[in-house]
Amino acid sequence: MTRETLGSVALMFVAMSLIPVGDTAGKLLTGGHGASPFFVAFSRFAVGTVVVVLILGGRVHWPVFRDWRVWLRGALIAAGISCILTALRTEEIATVFGAFFVGPLFSYVLSIRFLGERVTPMQTIMLLAGFCGVLLVVRPGFGMTPGLGFAVLAGLFYGAFLTTSRWLSGVAAPRQLMLSQSVIGTLLLLPLGLAQVPEASGPVAGLVLLSGVASASGNLLLVLAYRRSSATVLAPFVYFQLLSATILGWIVFGTLPDAPAMAGLALLVAAGVGTVVFRRD
Repeated sequence: MTRETLGSVALMFVAMSLIPVGDTAGKLLTGGHGASPFFVAFSRFAVGTVVVVLILGGRVHWPVFRDWRVWLRGALIAAGISCILTALRTEEIATVFGAFFVGPLFSYVLSIRFLGERVTPMQTIMLLAGFCGVLLVVRPGFGMTPGLGFAVLAGLFYGAFLTTSRWLSGVAAPRQLMLSQSVIGTLLLLPLGLAQVPEASGPVAGLVLLSGVASASGNLLLVLAYRRSSATVLAPFVYFQLLSATILGWIVFGTLPDAPAMAGLALLVAAGVGTVVFRRD
């Protein structure tokens, strides 16, 4: 492994740790301070917009906002973030992430159907194994809660967002696309976000900043990592989010998934890595 690849892997580990940190802060806001998921999602996009604008030095590619597909992409990620924060209000963070990871599987199916990507029999097997992992986490009909339903819905929105991102990969530079999703998410969630503003306090302000900055930083590092190394090398490390979420849930909330959910998380990781391995062949 080259030094550049090692650097990209390091960026991925940091990015995949920061994103669950942002969601942990969001869970603390909704669960401990009475903030609505829509306020947390709105504030996250607003803080993210400021972070990206500062990094870009104020350089904005305004024509990108004329493309309706960019607005569709922004709406999908806004809906996904709102749903996952709704799920985190009542569910363990690791379990929510496990259900949420139906997203990459759904994206894979959409990419085959609409983008013409090809799939091998072994990739199909890995895809089905990953879906079984999600079922072990969610267990529909066997104690599945509304919160986990929102986590699955968040994953479906995110999967559609990922496919749309591939569809629009040539429209603008990655940072400009990230700015567009932050701006659009802020605008779309503005009415609902400001309808239920929590009581202002130091802890609330700190958690809002932590949620926005951690999420934006994680996604920016993800963009940088993918610019330095190929997706086939880095894709398996996306599943490090599951480990990060499990550790954060244990440290911050003192909770761990039960045995079936842990088995589902392990199966998800194995299937995700296997999908990339067989894609190389």
